[in-house]
Amino acid sequence: MADRRVNRDQAAIDVALMQRVAAGDERAVAELYDRFASLVYKMAFQSMPTRAESEDAVQEIFIRLWRTADRYDPERAALVTWVMLIARRQLVDRMRRMRARIKPGVLDESTPVSAALPEDSRGQSEREENMKEMMRRIDSLPELQRTVVKRAYLGGQTLRQIGEELNTPLGTVKSALSRALTRLRERGSEEYAV
Repeated sequence: MADRRVNRDQAAIDVALMQRVAAGDERAVAELYDRFASLVYKMAFQSMPTRAESEDAVQEIFIRLWRTADRYDPERAALVTWVMLIARRQLVDRMRRMRARIKPGVLDESTPVSAALPEDSRGQSEREENMKEMMRRIDSLPELQRTVVKRAYLGGQTLRQIGEELNTPLGTVKSALSRALTRLRERGSEEYAV
């Protein structure tokens, strides 16, 4: 009972925040950024080839969050889930645009893909280490949560597709994703707390 009240209270806080963001309230935008920037940056850093690309992607994501703030619906998803879904979409779009910029003539069959992309080895090993850590945290989730996260974020499937393939109601899939993202965020902040 107390959990439902807390969830309802948090949903009301989230709706009020997003209404203020939609209205252009700079403090609300700063609050949204403070709340989710590290989570969004970790996601971007694992996806983008360079730190600069990651930082640019984070800016794009928060601009998109600001522009679509009026569309947030707590009945459909928790705010953290909504933020992560928008971040994922933006990152996928950005990666597609980056791939389109690589001219076909630049790569021939004897050139490894990694040689064609600008990358410093330290950034690559750091990203690999971050990915290993994230996968370790994902693998520690309960089975349904782990499956939903992997299929949605690593497999690129929609929640509806996941529900159909697992023969699981869409609401259950959404709840599993929301709980998983909350756990991942909590574990991440515990590990990075000094």
